[in-house]
Amino acid sequence: MDIRLETFITVVRIKSFTKASEILNITQPAVSQHIKFLEVYYGVIFIKKCGKSIKLTEEGKILYKYAIELDSIYRNLEIEFRNKDNINKTYYVGASMTIGGYILPYILAEYKNCYKNIDILLQVNNTEEILKKLLNRKIDLALIEGNFDKEKFKYIKYKDDELVLAVSPLHEFAKYKNITLGEILKGKLILRENGSGTREIFKNKLLEMDYDLKDFNPYMELGSITAIKSLVESNLGYSIISKETVKKEVELGIIKIIPIKGLKIFREFNFVYLKDSDEEFIKNFIGFCVNYHHL
Repeated sequence: MDIRLETFITVVRIKSFTKASEILNITQPAVSQHIKFLEVYYGVIFIKKCGKSIKLTEEGKILYKYAIELDSIYRNLEIEFRNKDNINKTYYVGASMTIGGYILPYILAEYKNCYKNIDILLQVNNTEEILKKLLNRKIDLALIEGNFDKEKFKYIKYKDDELVLAVSPLHEFAKYKNITLGEILKGKLILRENGSGTREIFKNKLLEMDYDLKDFNPYMELGSITAIKSLVESNLGYSIISKETVKKEVELGIIKIIPIKGLKIFREFNFVYLKDSDEEFIKNFIGFCVNYHHL
């Protein structure tokens, strides 16, 4: 489809000119030029900048509605032609535990429905192990949580994730509006193992707040998110965990999220790959993931 409409859709979905330029692999000035072209062509303003965020005008909402319809038509056309190709291709994707267990499986199922000649084999491990597999070329693309060496890899941000305090409704913490970090560290805190992105982000936050890690001694350390959630549900401890992983339990009322006083912990989910990777597959797959909730 028209690259300018594709740019417009991406900017609206990502809500950022900078991040849209990374996903589309064009410069930020080029993104601005594409939007400007559309506005000049139609003689109206589509996007207004409000500080660091952006806001659609009423005309922008109309354009977005029709652009989505056009995008869907072109996507279906591309899928039909790709699926007529008899060549089957296999790609290996690695994901850290939170993403691999709670986000990517649903996307992969939909991806397979669209691209029947492409097989994606998923490998799930902690962030440290997934990055090792990527460096050793055992996987083609990684989707990870937590920090990584941005000099070694190419990367594109997927989205932000929040780490929250998850407790049983029967736990004493559930009675309060919020809990201090000091109180959390004194009790039965269950955390992921060393090497996990969740664990690293939490430790970095403690350092940022001048806590001495010598006194940091979790009640339990587990490599399984499912096991951690089971322990929390059974009121055998509580955890700092990704909000994504406890959505269902919170809806069912078997786990409760309690705010941490004066503190919010965010981290990024990033697509990470090597410089000489299969750019066509990577761009296609990342675009599919970004657009997944809009399909």
